[in-house]
Amino acid sequence: MATVPPTRIPHYYKQINDEVHKPEGREKIQKETVNIVNVDPRCRENNLAHRTKEIDRTRLIVRRGQCFSISVQCSGDVRGCKAALEIYVGKREEMVVSVKRERGTGEDWWFTQRYMYDELLLTVYSPADAIISPCRLSVSLVCLSTGRILDTNGVTKFHVLYNPWCKGDVVYLPDENLIQEYVMNEDGTLYRGNWNSISTLRWNFGQFEDKIMDICFEILDNSREAVRDPKNDLNQRFDPVYLSRIITAMVNCNRDKGVLRGRWEEPYDHGVAPYRWTGSVSILQKWSNSGCRPVQYGQCWVFAAVACTVLRCLGIPTRHVTNFESAHDTDGNLSLDYLVNEKLESVKGSSDSSWNYHCWIESWMKRKDLPQGNDGWQVLDPTPQELSDGDYRCGPCPVKAIKEGNMGVKYDAPFIFAEVNADIIYWIMKNGKRQKIKVDKTNTGQKISTKSVFGNRREDITLEYKYPEGSTKEREVYKMAERSLREPSPERSDSVKLSLSVKPEQFVFGSEVKMIVEVDNKGQRKADVCLTILATAETYNNILLGQLQKETKQISVPANKVHKEVVTIGYDDYVKYISGRQTMKLTALLQAEGLERPIMAMGSISPTMPKVFVKVSRRAYLRQQSICTLSFTNPLKVPLKDGVFTVEGAGLLAPTEVKVNTDIGPGQKAFVKLAFNPVRTGIRKLLVDFFSDGLQDVKGSATMVVRKFRY
Repeated sequence: MATVPPTRIPHYYKQINDEVHKPEGREKIQKETVNIVNVDPRCRENNLAHRTKEIDRTRLIVRRGQCFSISVQCSGDVRGCKAALEIYVGKREEMVVSVKRERGTGEDWWFTQRYMYDELLLTVYSPADAIISPCRLSVSLVCLSTGRILDTNGVTKFHVLYNPWCKGDVVYLPDENLIQEYVMNEDGTLYRGNWNSISTLRWNFGQFEDKIMDICFEILDNSREAVRDPKNDLNQRFDPVYLSRIITAMVNCNRDKGVLRGRWEEPYDHGVAPYRWTGSVSILQKWSNSGCRPVQYGQCWVFAAVACTVLRCLGIPTRHVTNFESAHDTDGNLSLDYLVNEKLESVKGSSDSSWNYHCWIESWMKRKDLPQGNDGWQVLDPTPQELSDGDYRCGPCPVKAIKEGNMGVKYDAPFIFAEVNADIIYWIMKNGKRQKIKVDKTNTGQKISTKSVFGNRREDITLEYKYPEGSTKEREVYKMAERSLREPSPERSDSVKLSLSVKPEQFVFGSEVKMIVEVDNKGQRKADVCLTILATAETYNNILLGQLQKETKQISVPANKVHKEVVTIGYDDYVKYISGRQTMKLTALLQAEGLERPIMAMGSISPTMPKVFVKVSRRAYLRQQSICTLSFTNPLKVPLKDGVFTVEGAGLLAPTEVKVNTDIGPGQKAFVKLAFNPVRTGIRKLLVDFFSDGLQDVKGSATMVVRKFRY
């Protein structure tokens, strides 16, 4: 995989050394009549102008490429003085900027000043490629006639973020609606399940919640690059390509002090099961409060959601994406090999796998490190799957490059291309030899989804990743990606066909499900066939949990007739393995004399979960008590024990648990109330998770408007 090239250091930064003076607090250089009394960073008005007031109103937080104003109050007439500014960059102040007193070239920090007898009003202009970092501003008062420094104040701290509103910033996004969704929106919708039965999950990104911005910089400071060479790491943080690559490595804890530890099957001891999270805030706060120890546990949608929170907080437009029928190609040949024997038992021979769905993120940026045509949405994947430059991370890679089959574009294009385009090749092992029985060229990369800018509906972005299946352009892209090097697909002319269907199509947890296998004999003679049917419970990424049913039978199908086999799986059959959104998978293998090769068909379905009903006060007011009512009805035929509601919402309340003190009997309703005081105004989402011993991953949500005053 590609390596990160050396990145230029903006010329207006210089390394701090022993010859550079670092004032600590206020330092008198010479006793004069005019002193600096106070430096006012004017946080409220600056943060409002820079769209950072949601992060903090008491600290100065600015976006690069946009000016901000500060007031310097003095003890006397300042008309014979001028200001001199220096900015110290980084947590350890590894770099210093001398701010010019005249308009720069667009690549400089510079400032203007105005006098008001005993006050200087300074307007500071930052370049559009400024380093993203905590900073400290040092203001010196200089005598115009002598050039002497009269006084220095160096205590003003502030933070610099990316600026998607600034045309000169490489993360500039020209559509205000997109910025509001992909930078400012703290709530989102994630998509999971199967391509033919998509489920939604409301998520609290919470990028403006308490301490989240500081935690984002803490994540950067704990990366392997920052620990190994902090100055070089800081130098490159002006570049969102570099920074987003660091974030994707740090969201997982593999090989570094990252945020989340992944786990894809029970038990989830000493941690939180991935399906219980409803937001990123508690994960990030827990990581920081524990001294940067990994939080347990995450899976792909959680990894992606946490990365989305961090990048939105730092100012990079980012959205959460789900790819259904996602391929994991481990050997880089753009295809997946699936091996079974005649009993439908898996045979080791390839570590490739196909997931029901996989989640990643896209971030918007220009790619100045790539040829023209690669700007826009970039795929980033923090789920630890394969190494890239020695770390478990993936991207950024232009979505446009994936669509055009451009495998030479960094970063990790072949792996991402395979996720949405790989062929799945099915093999059967007979007498120690493997025989190709099926090549599926169309199943991978289904209904690639993200939340719409216009409300909570799903937006299908599949055509941004690939041309329509079977089109001429799609075939050209395949050839460009060297698909022509593979073995040709076996052509079938069999008179017997095999197909699967599931009834009901919406499988409600607690009910039975029927999987129907159809053998269609289109020939003119009776067909005697051997049919093997296997039903299993698996995780969404195809880890086997257990076998539900298996049978092999000899059947005779008259000419031009269809034979149906119905596999019924009841609650008692699957409850040992499925308690949430795990998957039921049915595989059928048909063998008969006269067939060129065996026929295989596969299908899967995930249960639809019940919902938590959430009712909130019709009118809510800032820092005044609101009440939410949570209710849940047990749909099962058995009681549920140890029920817990977890409630959270950006600007409303931190994650809070409410326990159900009694068992919830079959058909019985659990009913609890929770009081909280909203801390920020605006349209807010309340998110709820319900967990019990026999039912998991049950969600609910409600929207509320928080007003500033009660009239």
